[in-house]
Amino acid sequence: MAFQVDRNTVIGSIMDADESTAEYFMEIGMHCLFCPASRGETIEQACEVHGTDPDALIAKLNAHFANA
Repeated sequence: MAFQVDRNTVIGSIMDADESTAEYFMEIGMHCLFCPASRGETIEQACEVHGTDPDALIAKLNAHFANA
């Protein structure tokens, strides 16, 4: 079963599962993916701070993991 992402998934867990997902975070302005604060944030928290749609990011990430 592929890694699944939802609003409560912590960014650090996603990056640990596959660092190549960084491109999806970079696209929406999340550039500090490896700093301690961002590694502990959930997708929902990070998207709120960056003013982006968490559902769109979740869809991209889940598609990425489904095809990995």
